Amino acid sequence: MLEGGYAVSNSIRLYTSEFLGTFFLVFAATGVVIVNDMAGGVITHTGIAITTGLVVMAIVYSVGDVSGSHINPAVTVGFWLAGRFPGYRVVQYIASQCLGALAASLLLAFLFPSLISLTVTAPAGPIMQSFILEIVITMFLMFVILSVSTGSMEKGIMAGSAIGGVVGLSVLWAGPITGASMNPARSIAPAIVSMDFAHLWIYVAGPIIGAAISVIAFRIIHRPLTTGLEGKDF
Repeated sequence: MLEGGYAVSNSIRLYTSEFLGTFFLVFAATGVVIVNDMAGGVITHTGIAITTGLVVMAIVYSVGDVSGSHINPAVTVGFWLAGRFPGYRVVQYIASQCLGALAASLLLAFLFPSLISLTVTAPAGPIMQSFILEIVITMFLMFVILSVSTGSMEKGIMAGSAIGGVVGLSVLWAGPITGASMNPARSIAPAIVSMDFAHLWIYVAGPIIGAAISVIAFRIIHRPLTTGLEGKDF
């Protein structure tokens, strides 16, 4: 297509949207943790949850009609498993998301070198507790995404509000225990920059498993009902 005199391929638009969307997500959602610490906690955990939910909502409304605004490898895998996303784009989407997250973490490390370790997701309690929580909250997120999306596109009047609301809610109640990542890219990037991989597997495996389970649940619940009462006049 032609944009402002420059030929821009559809693939470039898709991958750039995922790169920038994930960049903005990680920059805001992890940067607010650093700023809260620097400011003596004035933002509070509630403020961190609101910030994370709002940035997701803004991104969905901004690029949802371009790339679908997955901004999350687990979501991309979920759409693929649901048969809504082509397999040949999965690797490119995930690579774009991880590179965008890494760029955000590198910028935060440049701006706040002594505090970048605060952005690493880590369990506050038993490992299995956080692992299960990551599975469940990602199930919730993916279920809502599948319900409000068209194909693999997170778009529509209420899609951004619904998805951002779920993210904010999950961070609000699960964040103090698990960090409420729900997003492998969000956890991989800070881990690389901080060279802290101790618990990374939780935040890679948990969200992907949660997304996969959610696809199964969605298909069961939203399968057309066959009650034997079709055609009855009530």
